Amino acid sequence: MSKINSMLNIGRRSMQNSSSALQTVSHNIANKNTKGFSRQRVEFETNEPVGHGNTRVGMGARPGMIRRINNPYLEKQIEKEGMGLGRSEGRSESLSRVEEVYNEQVNKGLNRFMGEFFNAFRELSNNPESLASRTMVKESADFLTKDFKRVGTQLSGIQRDIDYQLAAHVEEINQMTKEIAQLNEKVQLVTMQGGPANDERDRRDVLLKELGEKINIKYGESDDGLISITAGSSAVVVSGLGSRELFVSATGAKGTKGEGNFDVFYKPTDTGTPVNITRQLTGGKIGGLLNVRDEVINGFKRNLDEMAYTLASEVNEAHVSGFDHYNKKGGAFFAPLKKVEGAANELQVNNQILGDVGFIVSAASPNAPGDNTIANILSSLQYKSVMNGGKATIDEFYNSQVGKVGILSNRANNERESQNALVKQLERIRESVSGVNLDEETTKLIEYQKSFDASARLIRTADEMMDTVLNLKRF
Repeated sequence: MSKINSMLNIGRRSMQNSSSALQTVSHNIANKNTKGFSRQRVEFETNEPVGHGNTRVGMGARPGMIRRINNPYLEKQIEKEGMGLGRSEGRSESLSRVEEVYNEQVNKGLNRFMGEFFNAFRELSNNPESLASRTMVKESADFLTKDFKRVGTQLSGIQRDIDYQLAAHVEEINQMTKEIAQLNEKVQLVTMQGGPANDERDRRDVLLKELGEKINIKYGESDDGLISITAGSSAVVVSGLGSRELFVSATGAKGTKGEGNFDVFYKPTDTGTPVNITRQLTGGKIGGLLNVRDEVINGFKRNLDEMAYTLASEVNEAHVSGFDHYNKKGGAFFAPLKKVEGAANELQVNNQILGDVGFIVSAASPNAPGDNTIANILSSLQYKSVMNGGKATIDEFYNSQVGKVGILSNRANNERESQNALVKQLERIRESVSGVNLDEETTKLIEYQKSFDASARLIRTADEMMDTVLNLKRF
């Protein structure tokens, strides 16, 4: 009788085991398209056998744990490469906008306005006494100054937009770190109860990857399953069950950073002094955006200012040496600039010339009708090596900037494509290890269903044996 009872118990446990396995398979199938999900398997263990004299009789099986099929080293590699992908995406997207500012094929750009400006002086040299030619000089110069402002304003606009993107990314980071801290608590609770916390760990891994795409991080897991995360090199944004937020704030110019652009701050305690961690952020989208904003765009703005300042200085120097239409000593053609910084936005034609084109100089001496000496000198400035310490003309200098933008943008796009291909390859490897294969799950489904049926038949057989034993007493 006791052995028949044991058969009933084994059959009951076996049905429970199959039921648990079937539920796990169902869970896998339901999460086939869930991002970051790792398939699960029930690990069965043999029950402790029972001794009967010189023999030991097996007592069936029991579920050990539901194991998560996952390679932590592969997950960490995907997170690391995702950080590089985020940086290249941030650079590529921002540089494509910078490239549009210098796009001479789509828009009439600075190069063409400068060409028209110097050509207007050539036309004036052909007709030194013509007020119409002087008007052409004034108009071309006015358009040139406006396009200098246009380029400078658009570059500054891209920087402001990057600031807003930084603020949005920081807000998303704070939401992620908060959820990771909550998941830490759930993982710890489930682990203390003896469970593996599979689904919580999957979600936490997804958030770690997404966090790495936003910002460069370092993290580690303790023995009790808690993850601590450091942003940059010193900002501990997640520690155990708690998280600390980052925030952005406009600050003054410092190093390559421009005036009023956002810096990223970390507050280690509620009452502590915020720490500026901007220089620590070199990876992820934030790292890419900061690189373009502070290094690339500010570099182009400095070169644009230098070009505007040199143009104004050279033109003014030649202009003041001649005589205007009224046989008076010429004044400054452009309003004098005090410094190189901000020259592109401050460049403008002298108000006196805007009011009367007769003040435009063409002659080298007074009372010399037809003298075009200064007009020729001014037109020849287009080919004078005045940039890069006398190594390049203004045209060559500007064209080098256009070429540099194209090279940087193309390089960033290639880096993005390469990094994206690498991440996708790693994700395919992860999918082959941890992903849900419907064919495999269907096979498991049939296997556990048959096991369930066999367990039910075992119970029925044991029940029939019990009836047989009980019916012996009737005879």
